[in-house]
Amino acid sequence: MSSNRFATLLNEQIAHEFSASQQYIAIAAYYDGDALPQLAAHFYRQAVEERNHAMMIVQYLMDADLPVTIPGIDGVRNEFANIAEPVALALDQERRVSAQIAALTGVAREQGDFMGEQFMQWFLKEQVEEVSSMSTLLRVVERAGTNALQVEEYLVRENAAEGDDPTAPRAAGGAL
Repeated sequence: MSSNRFATLLNEQIAHEFSASQQYIAIAAYYDGDALPQLAAHFYRQAVEERNHAMMIVQYLMDADLPVTIPGIDGVRNEFANIAEPVALALDQERRVSAQIAALTGVAREQGDFMGEQFMQWFLKEQVEEVSSMSTLLRVVERAGTNALQVEEYLVRENAAEGDDPTAPRAAGGAL
């Protein structure tokens, strides 16, 4: 069974995931307010995804009969100087979450918590995809310069192929 240290870190990760969700809502609202519906929709989806990640961790803790603590979150950034800043912030956030997920996996492995380590494998894969996707989006935004409509067109093309991941852990209350 999972150790208290791993459970403590998982509960901290719930806060990180909810914070990421809130930051993505702030980014989406920024783009929505600037009449960029594709960028807004992209980040609203990202917000739901981060919320679902938090709820997957909640479900794991409940399934493992470990304590669940739903935390408050820190403030989010709401103002940006240009359309690239929010994407750069999102990329930094994804890199930070990747380091957190890797550290969690390391703790599980260090403590011989094979179930915990197995649970974290999906999140490791997810973070590789998230960093890659956000890195690409930042490059597209930077190349578009002041022509945000090119980014909007890119997102229409790229989002057409998205689908749910059937290997994702179950989220408490169901994924949104």
